[in-house]
Amino acid sequence: MLIRRYDPKDGPETALLFYRTVHTVNARDYTAEQLQVWAPEVPALEKWNRSLLEHVAFVAVEEGALAGFGDIDPQTGYLDRLYVHCAMQGRGIGSALCDRLEAAAQTETIVTHASLTARAFFANRGYQVLREQRVERRGILLKNFVMMKRITG
Repeated sequence: MLIRRYDPKDGPETALLFYRTVHTVNARDYTAEQLQVWAPEVPALEKWNRSLLEHVAFVAVEEGALAGFGDIDPQTGYLDRLYVHCAMQGRGIGSALCDRLEAAAQTETIVTHASLTARAFFANRGYQVLREQRVERRGILLKNFVMMKRITG
């Protein structure tokens, strides 16, 4: 597996991976209505690229195919996105990406808003739940968890 910095040319593939992963992997924890407001369509590329380029972002490539991506704001330590292709779950791709994202943080703590689906993944990496929250998207509530990890180094 190769992990490299995100490039705007990765935009279409990462946006599609995000959409497909939300609608397949997260379907075990969220209703169809919740998934539809979380990821109603493949994101608009200009805004998508801009948001990823404002952070430190990495993509994972396995056998020439996009396997996952993630991004973090290194100044605040906010780990924004971490998604692994729906057909490539459980191969260590998320862990490898998260290692790189955590290493890019310039803070003592990292915070993420973990979905119901991702909560156990982050807990296994030493993240603690600070609070449960409900986020509104188009009038529909989605439950997630604000989680934090202290970086020692």
